Amino acid sequence: MEIILKKVFVGMPKTIGNKEAANPMEREWTSAIFKEPVEGPVWIGKTGLTGDGQADLEHHGGPEKAVFAYSFENYAYWQKELGISEILPGGMGENLVMEHVTEETIAIGDTFQIGGAVIQVSQPRQPCWKPARRFKIKTLALLLQNTGKTGWYFRVLQEGHVEPGQTFTLLDRPYPQWNIQKCNQIIHAKEPNFEKMQELAACELLAPGMRATLTRRIEKRNPGALDISDRVFGPNE
Repeated sequence: MEIILKKVFVGMPKTIGNKEAANPMEREWTSAIFKEPVEGPVWIGKTGLTGDGQADLEHHGGPEKAVFAYSFENYAYWQKELGISEILPGGMGENLVMEHVTEETIAIGDTFQIGGAVIQVSQPRQPCWKPARRFKIKTLALLLQNTGKTGWYFRVLQEGHVEPGQTFTLLDRPYPQWNIQKCNQIIHAKEPNFEKMQELAACELLAPGMRATLTRRIEKRNPGALDISDRVFGPNE
């Protein structure tokens, strides 16, 4: 079945909320998660799409996270699981909504031609507290992480225009064993398997930042789970 570019979204950071709110989930925050659909061609450059931006440049953006993609099929799951019909494509802050592909069927290094661009899967997304704030579900980042329905990032090998309705042509699949779901299981395991982590860290097309993070964890050999509260809960606590 062909992988389809269902929708394209872009957006710049904006600030919403109330500084004085008693409920942390209602307080002021700044994010580029609120993206709008693009009709017609849009340019994908080395560091992202025209008209797109990030509020937190320490954890988002850059050439290894130039394009964030999410599976169209995941939205039906979340609507049913959470009972919220408003969780619609674009809701996770993605740029590309891809149909007929999931975290189980796309892998690190998968290289696609889409329109005039050539893009390559670089790493899974590590969910943060911002989708949780958007949908007022405090545990959403953990749910994304634990289900493996995180989405994934692309690096851009060739810049070019893309538009909704185009199909993805697979050009290369050097690491079929490292699908995004498996990567998530290794990265987020409560009891880390350092042997598997070492194998994943050796994958040459995994984003360098992720490889370095895994290598540091291996060197520390800390059997305990990572403290991820800042990432998954942040100021929502």
